[in-house]
Amino acid sequence: MKKVFLILFSALAFVACQNSSNKVETNTATSTDSNALVADADAPKVKVEKAIYDFGTIVQGEKVHYDFKFKNNGKTPLIITDASATCGCTVPEYPKQPIKPGEEGTIKVVFNSTGKIGIQDKVVTIISNANPKFEELHLVGEVKEK
Repeated sequence: MKKVFLILFSALAFVACQNSSNKVETNTATSTDSNALVADADAPKVKVEKAIYDFGTIVQGEKVHYDFKFKNNGKTPLIITDASATCGCTVPEYPKQPIKPGEEGTIKVVFNSTGKIGIQDKVVTIISNANPKFEELHLVGEVKEK
C-alpha cells in the first residue's frame, strides 16, 4: 500500500514540475516582447535614501519609529500596492497615492519590541510597479531584556 502511495505521489510531483516549467517559459517569452522593453525604459525607478536603519540598542517593550524616504527617478508615476513586514511586530505605512516622476515619498515603519530579545533584523518588502523592483527595507538593532 505504501508503494502505491509513493508511486502516485512521485507521478503527481513530476506532473507539477512539468506544469511550472511551462509557465516559466511562457513568462520569459513575453518579457522579451518589444513592448515590454519600451515599458521597462519608462518604468518608475526608485532611489531609497537609506534602506537600512540601525536603531542601536533598546529595552524590550520600546517602539522604534523610522521614515524611509525615497524618490521616483523614473518617467512614469510610482504606484505602491502593498508593504509587508516579516512579522506582526513591524507595521509599515505606505503612500496610497501615486508618486509622480521627480517626487519624493515616505514609508513609515513602526517596530514594537514587546516579546523580542536579542539581535533583530525586520525586513519590509514593498510591492510596486518600479523597475528594477523596490529594494527591501531593514530595521536592525538589538533588544535588551528589561
